[in-house]
Amino acid sequence: KLFKKIINICTFSLLFYCISAAYAFVNGCYFNICFIFRIQHPAGGYKKIFETCEELNEPIPAIVVGVIPEWLSGSLLRLGPGLFEVGAEPFYHLFDGQALMHKFDLKNGHVTYYRKFVKTDAYVRAMTEKRVVITEFGTAAYPDPCKNIFSRFFTYFKGIEVTDNCLVNVYPVGEDFYACTETNYITKVDPDTLETLKKVDLCDYLSVNGVTAHPHIESDGTVYNLGNCFGKNMSLAYNIVKIPPTQKDKSDPIAKSKVLVQLPSSERFKPSYVHSFGMTENYFVFVETPIKINLLKFLTAWSIWGTNYMDCFESNETMGTWFHLAMKDPAKYIEHKFRTSAFNLFHHINSYEDDGFIVVDLCTWKGHEFVYNYLYLANLRENWEEVKKAAMRAPQPEVRRYVLPIDVHKEKQGKNLISLPYTTATAVMRSDGTIWLEPEVLFSGPRQAFEFPQINYSKFSGKNYSYAYGLGLNHFIPDRICKLNVKTKETWVWQEPDSYPSEPIFVQTPDSVEEDDGVLLSIVVNPGADQRPGYLLILNARDLTEIARAEVEVIIPVTFHGMYKP
Repeated sequence: KLFKKIINICTFSLLFYCISAAYAFVNGCYFNICFIFRIQHPAGGYKKIFETCEELNEPIPAIVVGVIPEWLSGSLLRLGPGLFEVGAEPFYHLFDGQALMHKFDLKNGHVTYYRKFVKTDAYVRAMTEKRVVITEFGTAAYPDPCKNIFSRFFTYFKGIEVTDNCLVNVYPVGEDFYACTETNYITKVDPDTLETLKKVDLCDYLSVNGVTAHPHIESDGTVYNLGNCFGKNMSLAYNIVKIPPTQKDKSDPIAKSKVLVQLPSSERFKPSYVHSFGMTENYFVFVETPIKINLLKFLTAWSIWGTNYMDCFESNETMGTWFHLAMKDPAKYIEHKFRTSAFNLFHHINSYEDDGFIVVDLCTWKGHEFVYNYLYLANLRENWEEVKKAAMRAPQPEVRRYVLPIDVHKEKQGKNLISLPYTTATAVMRSDGTIWLEPEVLFSGPRQAFEFPQINYSKFSGKNYSYAYGLGLNHFIPDRICKLNVKTKETWVWQEPDSYPSEPIFVQTPDSVEEDDGVLLSIVVNPGADQRPGYLLILNARDLTEIARAEVEVIIPVTFHGMYKP
């Protein structure tokens, strides 16, 4: 009898999940059960998003399925790699391919698609010389083999030639738009024609040696960013920089940019890798991880041995992770020492102030090993079983909430300083004066990452919010779009077999009141389709149900970040 009961329970449970999965599949949306029924990719269609493509001579019309909202009129701009080899020389890392800019134009229910390579120095010289000329993230450039041995030898001693390959993001500065990577170079582009206009060296205006690809932009157009700075006597710091909004005299806002506040580094010769930072109404939040850049190696071995950027990274296994706070106005560094265990960090979700605390939501990867070690193209192009094996060895993803107390002067050591009723995150002062942070986990799924996060930025950046949207990575392969309620931890997912979406961009419905009243825009590649393998997907941001898609008869390679331009 007991055996029969067990069989009945198992049968009922299996039937329930099968019916739920079938319902979710028919509706194109999974709700909460999405991480039980995981789509596998044995055919390896994801390899197509890591292949070279050609730019287009003119925009091509898309076939629209569904009805595009009348109010949705603008352009989705995206950046990513589009050229994965030059002649016989391959690029080795995901962040090496030459920058390709994509644009979906939406107007009166019609859609067109266009793309062009950004004509950076790295791209133009590579195409001219038919070889890799400037060292990229994981690919070293070597002297021209056609030169004699003495010319090749002395080429090594010309110093570091930093790449301007702006394949990561695009953002507005004043009335202009700039494509960027993480070096000191940004590239002005025309968002209508996608023409490359000019290269800008931020070192001409600011004391920085590179800035993040994720600036914060206020409603008036003020731009804040964070970058490394190698100062006098090889001192190292992180500078928060400010670029003012459009000037009344129509002058270039970048020319009036300035360093707002400086944050100290935990190590003199080894800055941490920084991809993004947090900002609230009154504070900046910088998370210093144990992923370090060895400057001595960068400055010596680079020129002589053909070292690339990845060769200069190392992990500090003992430092853990440090949180830094700085006030915006007046600009001032806060001396509190916040620490926690080691993790990788690439993307902040959002930060906000609440009753004397700063809440910081992050997409983390547990441990001190550098996640980028697993993003070489050879790994990503492996067969599915090998991709999964590599992901098993890699740091594991987790969405975390940390809470930092602003005023800690009167608190006693050993006591949890966090009194917010809605979080289990803690902050405890230790005997050495440091404040040890433990997070609340908002989402965790084995080898299932919630990454490339987006929010209703225009209304809720730096404010108490409920919803985050992200790209779901299945063993590093992007195969779903996710929505996370950071208050209740509910999840929604859009997913289709053999489909590989990009970061979802939230676009708010005009005059909306609710936080999630809007649409999500994502570029999806379905390489197994007989026709039109690429499309712009438009989802209802409330429940991730499909509103429309605009299909084109071209494969679209992987894109990283972008923006919607009304």
